[in-house]
Amino acid sequence: MRIDADVVIVGTGVSGLFSALKLPADKKIVVITKSDLESSDSFLAQGGICVLRDEQDYESFFEDTMRAGHYENRKESVDIMIRNSRSIIDELVHYGVSFERGADVGFIYTKEGAHSRRRILFHEDVTGKEITEKLIQNVKKLSNVQLYEYTTMTDFIVNGGVCEGIIAENKERRIEIRATDTILASGGIGGRYKHSTNYPHLSGDAISIAGRYGVRLENLDYIQIHPTTLYSPRPGRRFLISESVRGEGALLYNKKKERFVDELKPRDFVVKAIYKQMEADGTDHVWLSVERIPKETVLNHFPHIYQHCLEEGYDMLNECIPVVPAQHYFMGGIWADKNSHTSMPHLYAVGETSCNGVHGANRLASNSLLESLVFARQAANHIIKEAK
Repeated sequence: MRIDADVVIVGTGVSGLFSALKLPADKKIVVITKSDLESSDSFLAQGGICVLRDEQDYESFFEDTMRAGHYENRKESVDIMIRNSRSIIDELVHYGVSFERGADVGFIYTKEGAHSRRRILFHEDVTGKEITEKLIQNVKKLSNVQLYEYTTMTDFIVNGGVCEGIIAENKERRIEIRATDTILASGGIGGRYKHSTNYPHLSGDAISIAGRYGVRLENLDYIQIHPTTLYSPRPGRRFLISESVRGEGALLYNKKKERFVDELKPRDFVVKAIYKQMEADGTDHVWLSVERIPKETVLNHFPHIYQHCLEEGYDMLNECIPVVPAQHYFMGGIWADKNSHTSMPHLYAVGETSCNGVHGANRLASNSLLESLVFARQAANHIIKEAK
């Protein structure tokens, strides 16, 4: 089967969906996803999305991002992300995304580890679900977009060093999708790990294929471990306990119920402290307590986390819950410039598949959704500019 298109997009997380929404209506767009439309890590994101509060917040937002990334970030990319954050939020609201608001104060902001102030917008504890669902609804309204679920990219179509589309397959057939431009938005590499917060089908396919063609890759060893996932002796994907829980005041305890770390340090610092404590205690996990957080905050801000813990046998309002670090995010990937363009002509990479330098060696909490959306729009704008 052959399909001809102007743009083919691989992935239906926020970066893939937003790319489709930002491209002109007169372009024929084909979007494929390896599973169903909603099975992306974007859908799983709990904490929220960062935004520049005001001009006075710029320096601290920039410094927080750089410090968390061990100053290995690309400054130009960080600047682009921060400067575009407010317009991204405006567009999300236009698409129907609902962020928490106060009666008289407008948006309500929360805080997470390594942030010097509250600058994170959220929707309960399912911000990624809220954003992804609304973007899917809007993409489905576009008559110029064809969506193919359960369709896996297996190769690029390359002619004279230029990307001219992809090869994909599903249960029925092999599909050749010819396109002027290709956007890779296929997520991270969690499927390669025994314990991860990612969906198991997200296994870095685009990165592997890009490597075969000599497309520039970067920082493939920069892998973030999230400090707090709900401990379970069972294998499989780990349930994330959002960093916002610690941002609102939750504490980490050892087996003696003693605090052993500053919970709001960058993620890699907290992870190292947890592993060290687990080794000292001879345990498979540490404990997280929400005793300092008001009951109404837990029930209103984290209702899904609370309910999931109940289903696993833990009432977090009355007891500590066991938590353990797990693979969470990939800061490396396919090298991309400020326009999300890779080293191969007409090939773009956005979201966790890409490495545009925003995150450096360690991602600052809640920058992932923002970075994905900003650089998805950068890719769409560059495709439009190049076409002209």
